[in-house]
Amino acid sequence: MVREMALRACGFIVFRRLAVVPPPDNIEYLLLQTSYGEHHWTPPKGHVDPGEEDLITALRETKEEAGLGAEQLQVLDGFVQELRYEVRGRPKEVLYWLAELRDPGTAVTLSDEHQDYRWARVEEACTLAQYKDLQDTLRAAHRHLEADLDKQQ
Repeated sequence: MVREMALRACGFIVFRRLAVVPPPDNIEYLLLQTSYGEHHWTPPKGHVDPGEEDLITALRETKEEAGLGAEQLQVLDGFVQELRYEVRGRPKEVLYWLAELRDPGTAVTLSDEHQDYRWARVEEACTLAQYKDLQDTLRAAHRHLEADLDKQQ
């Protein structure tokens, strides 16, 4: 039996911290609503090009889909989540890193792949996300940020 190569995609869970709200309630996550299919909400992500490094894919796709480039993002160390699921009967792997928007006021610029975006706190983001593994990933990201916060205090 030939094992099909899993489709591989990479992206960022992009978050911003609002100055006026005390932590950890000041953290909002960026979700994009697709302009195709079921119009589901996901963080920016996309397929790895042949020979491309995963993190480079995540940066490229976030720039293409949300208009946020490496200069606007601070990639956090110590967090990467791998999701595995099937799309139309084919295995898919998605890697997500965590990246903070350096300036919370930076505008998001959508590509034609998406019709809307929203900044949402973790519970609202999970409601939008619909898929359990993505909800788990968002919650894991939030726990990671809360743990970092505890270390700083």
